[in-house]
Amino acid sequence: MDHSSDLDQIHQLKARYFRLMDTKDWDGLREVFTTDVRIDTTVDSGTVIDGIDAYLPFLISQIGDVTTAHHGHMPEITVVDENTATGIWAMEDELWWPEGSPIKYLHGYGHYHETYVRTTAGWKISSLKLTRLHRVFEFADPA
Repeated sequence: MDHSSDLDQIHQLKARYFRLMDTKDWDGLREVFTTDVRIDTTVDSGTVIDGIDAYLPFLISQIGDVTTAHHGHMPEITVVDENTATGIWAMEDELWWPEGSPIKYLHGYGHYHETYVRTTAGWKISSLKLTRLHRVFEFADPA
């Protein structure tokens, strides 16, 4: 079966995810996820979060005032069945914290491990786990 249309839609979904996160369009970002999404942030914060209503406030508290640039590369997407797919994306991100924060800068590398489901509104992310291969931090100078 030809799933090229599904793959293209999932690529577009992930592109929107990165753009909406970096532009801080929280209402738009909400729409790329299922309402019951499971987000595994254990690599960065030690937390697993269930549901978009819990995840967005958490995300905003972490990066709401941080300038971010996220890039996804080399997706490995597997269509499991008509309404489910999985994916792994190589990723790179850079984050710049505002003046006065204890961290100034982060440059990270890793992978997103995701599950997608087809909804009446199109494909959405139903689970996301970020793993990290390497991180470079720059901390603020002690006062």
